[in-house]
Amino acid sequence: MPDDPLPIRIYTQIPAGQRWLQRYQGCQPAFACILGFTETGLIPGISAAGATPEHRRYTAIADAEFLSQGCQPNPQYPLPPLTAGASPVLITRAVVETLSLPIYLFNAGLPQPPSVPAIDLGGTSANCLTSGNALELATVKHLFEQGLTWGKKLAQNHPSSYLILGECVVGGTTTALAVLTGLGIKAAGKVNSSHPQCNHAQKWAIAQAGLQAARERWGAGGAEEEITSLSPLSPLSCLSPEPLKLIAAVGDPMQVVVAGMAIAASRTTGVMLAGGTQMLAVYALMQDLALKYALNWQPEQIVVGTTRWVAEDPTGDTVGLAQEIGSVTLLATQLSFATSRYEKLQAYERGYVKEGVGAGASCIAASLYQGWKQTQLIQAIEQLAERFAN
Repeated sequence: MPDDPLPIRIYTQIPAGQRWLQRYQGCQPAFACILGFTETGLIPGISAAGATPEHRRYTAIADAEFLSQGCQPNPQYPLPPLTAGASPVLITRAVVETLSLPIYLFNAGLPQPPSVPAIDLGGTSANCLTSGNALELATVKHLFEQGLTWGKKLAQNHPSSYLILGECVVGGTTTALAVLTGLGIKAAGKVNSSHPQCNHAQKWAIAQAGLQAARERWGAGGAEEEITSLSPLSPLSCLSPEPLKLIAAVGDPMQVVVAGMAIAASRTTGVMLAGGTQMLAVYALMQDLALKYALNWQPEQIVVGTTRWVAEDPTGDTVGLAQEIGSVTLLATQLSFATSRYEKLQAYERGYVKEGVGAGASCIAASLYQGWKQTQLIQAIEQLAERFAN
């Protein structure tokens, strides 16, 4: 081991993680961000990714604009105010800008078009998952096909490297909980949030309401017993044998797009799913899709990359969730803002924000590609934070 190792830690499937990191060290990845929206994100208190529900309606659009253009004097959609901390897109933009990473933006389903060029996948934003009718099944099938198509295209465009597949969906850890639970994964109490203390009870009540509504709507199979507690020992078993139907019931448009992209891309190149709870849910969905539809994929080509703040969140259990899902490799950047001169960055060390828009994966990529350590990461992020503040 080197005296000063890269600030990347492997939390699960360590030998597989080591092989993946060795294979892609020195490679310049491409960064794809899949934008989506669910009205679940407008529920009061559900997310800190925007101080009010109205702010959260435009978070993904503002993040896409900043990711694409960086600091601008008069942004069409300014980054929304947060309860505390700085938007994670500052971290991602600092990396992709400094290292000139190729960026692809995809609109999987937003209330209105982004203010910057993005590939429109022909999706729609999702209804609140409590309806049990988040998306039309035809839309979900279309988005999955689009994901498969674009995953193949992106892999062909970057055959000797890997893809980072990021997301921006406010309320997405709650749709992730519902999907994980519907897939039979014991996820209650294990997920993360942008709050310093995860709002597990609120998320679980919302997920349970959506799954119950879906059972009543479609008469889907699953557990007959009513779940009345937050106990992870009594999960709702599989809502339906049809994973796309599950997404239509309680998911969001990003999930099925990224699942399709990663499945197709893994056949020829590496993939880093950029996020914590949300991307673990996507990985679990991929496992189910591949099994149900006999799809060819290469799971050893895929890792989940996030931040230390997510992987070690004391109010969740990200590592336990990854282990519950199975053979998924979980990595995290060891970036720390403990010594940052910016209070809004220091807020990450108090549990605010934690992750988003591929922040963790972009830092992992910087370390893999250019050997960036803590010093270089902080320097790039703080330089952008200074420009943003001015």
